[in-house]
Amino acid sequence: MSARRADGELLFLPLGGAGEIGMNLNLYGFAGKWLMVDLGVTFGDERTPGIDVIMPDIRFIEERRRDLVGLVLTHGHEDHIGAVPYLWPRLRCPIYATPFTASLVRHKLREAGEEDGAEDIIEIPMSGRFRIAPFELELVTLTHSIPEPNAVVIRTPLGTLLHTGDWKLDPEPLVGPVADEAALRRLGEEGVLAMICDSTNALVHGESGSEAAVRDSLGDLLGKHSGRIAVACFASNVARVESIARTAAAHDRQVALVGRSLWRIAEAARENGYLKGVPPFITEHDIGYLPRERSLMICTGSQGEPRSALARIAKEEHPNVALEKGDTVIFSSRIIPGNERAIGEVQNRLSRLGIEVVTERDHFVHVSGHPARDELTSMYQWVRPRIAIPVHGEARHLAAHARLAESCQVSQALVIENGALVRVAPGKAEVIDNVPTGRVGLDGTALIPLDGTVMRTRHRTVYSGAAVATLVLDKAGRLKADPQVTVHGLLDPELDGEALDDVALAINDAVAALSAHDRGDDDAVKEAARLAVRRTLHASRGKKPVTDVHVVRV
Repeated sequence: MSARRADGELLFLPLGGAGEIGMNLNLYGFAGKWLMVDLGVTFGDERTPGIDVIMPDIRFIEERRRDLVGLVLTHGHEDHIGAVPYLWPRLRCPIYATPFTASLVRHKLREAGEEDGAEDIIEIPMSGRFRIAPFELELVTLTHSIPEPNAVVIRTPLGTLLHTGDWKLDPEPLVGPVADEAALRRLGEEGVLAMICDSTNALVHGESGSEAAVRDSLGDLLGKHSGRIAVACFASNVARVESIARTAAAHDRQVALVGRSLWRIAEAARENGYLKGVPPFITEHDIGYLPRERSLMICTGSQGEPRSALARIAKEEHPNVALEKGDTVIFSSRIIPGNERAIGEVQNRLSRLGIEVVTERDHFVHVSGHPARDELTSMYQWVRPRIAIPVHGEARHLAAHARLAESCQVSQALVIENGALVRVAPGKAEVIDNVPTGRVGLDGTALIPLDGTVMRTRHRTVYSGAAVATLVLDKAGRLKADPQVTVHGLLDPELDGEALDDVALAINDAVAALSAHDRGDDDAVKEAARLAVRRTLHASRGKKPVTDVHVVRV
C-alpha cells in the first residue's frame, strides 16, 4: 500500500469479524497511522483438532506496528479482547478501555506474564473523550450483555465514523445505564460519514428484549422447582448473574459459582462497583453442606464446552459438585450456531441422570445482546450515516443489514469481508485493495497458522491415519531385517496383523526393485517405501495415511 494512500485517505480494514461472528479486529487508517478497535478470538471445533482458541492473523498490522497508535477495546467479551494476551506482545501499542474491561484485560495480561502491558492500560471513563493522534475519539454508552459496552466515535478531518461494537437497546438493562440516545442524536446532527455496525441479529424482526423481563421470568421459574437448581449462562453477563442471585435469594437459596470464568467476572464486577447488594457467593466446595432445596449453582458450560463445569457435572466427573434425579438445570442462554451438538450431548447426559433440563424452548430464560431489526432502524434514524458498513455477521447477516440500511435512506451500503481495504473518504466508499488475512490457532502454548503444514497434516492424520516404517539396510542397500511398520488410526495391531505383514512385504518388494544406485540413496529408498505403504493400505483399506519412513544404515 502506497504512502500516498495511507496519508491522503480515510481507510477501514477488518482483519476479523466481517463475514463471521467473533474474532473481531478492525483497523482505521489516516495520515499514515493506524488505530485498532478490538482484538478478539473465536473458538475451535471438530474442524480444528487440538485447537481451542483461534485468532486473526495480524501480519498486516504487525509489519506496520510503528504506525499503530493504539488499541481501543469496545467491551470485555472474548471475541473482542480474547486475543490481547497472545497478540498484543507482538504489537506493544497503548491499550484503551473503560474500567470493567480494563480489569478483565489486566488479569489476562498478568496471567500471560505481560506485567508491563497490564500496568500500562489507559482507562477511559464512560462517555469519555480522548485523542490518539491523528484521531479524535469519543465513547458512547450503549447496552449489551456485559457491563460497559461502548460505541467509538472516530473523528478525522475527512469525516466522522461510528464504530458501534456490540449493542442493543435495552430499556431496563439492570446493570449500567441505558443507551445514550441523546449522544447518538447529537452525533447525527453533527454528521456521520459512515457507521460500522453490528449485524448479528439483522435477520431477526422486532426487538431483542430486556434483561428486566428475564429476571421476572426466572423468578417464576425458580418457584416451580424443588431440589438443587443449576443455571448455565454466559459468565460475562453480569446482569444475568445478578438476576439469578437476587431471584435465588427471594426463594431462600444460597448461590455458588462453579467455574473459574464466573469467579473472574464476578471479581472484576465487584471491583468496579457492580453486583452491589448481592451477597457473597459460596464456593463449589461448600455447596454440598447445604440442603438441596436451599442451594443454587451458577455454572459455566452453557455452550457445551467440554472442559466446563456443567459438562463435567453431566459426565459425573466434577470433583466437588453432583446433580441427581429431581434436580433441575436451566440453560439461560441461546445456542450459538455450531454448538448444537455439544450442547445436545450435555443435555442428553443430564436427562439420563433424571435431571430436568429447561431451555429457551421451554421457558423465557434469555434475551439476546444484539440489535434486532427495529433497533437497527432506530440507530439509523438517530445517526443518519451516509455510508453503512455492516460487520459482526456472516454473509447472510451482512446482506440483510445492508438492505435494511438502504431502506433507512442510507446513501451507500458496502458489504465486505475480512481483508477488504475500504477507502471511506474522499469520494465514494469502495474497496481499493485486498490484504492477506488468515487465522492462527493456539496449539498448546504455540500459535500456528490454521492453513499451514501442521494443521494440514493433522487433518490428513485424523481422516486417513498415520504410518511409520523403519528400514534397516546395509551400505549396499540390502534389508538386514523385516521392515517394522506401525499404523495409527487405521489398523488394529491385535486384529490386523496380516495387513501389517502385507505392508512389510510391499516395502521389501519396492526396495528390491530399486537399482543398486538408488538403494544407496536414502531419499530414494524412503520414497519407494512411502509409496509402497500408501498403495498397499489404499488397496486394502481405501485410505492413504500420512507416512514417514526412517532409514537406518549399518
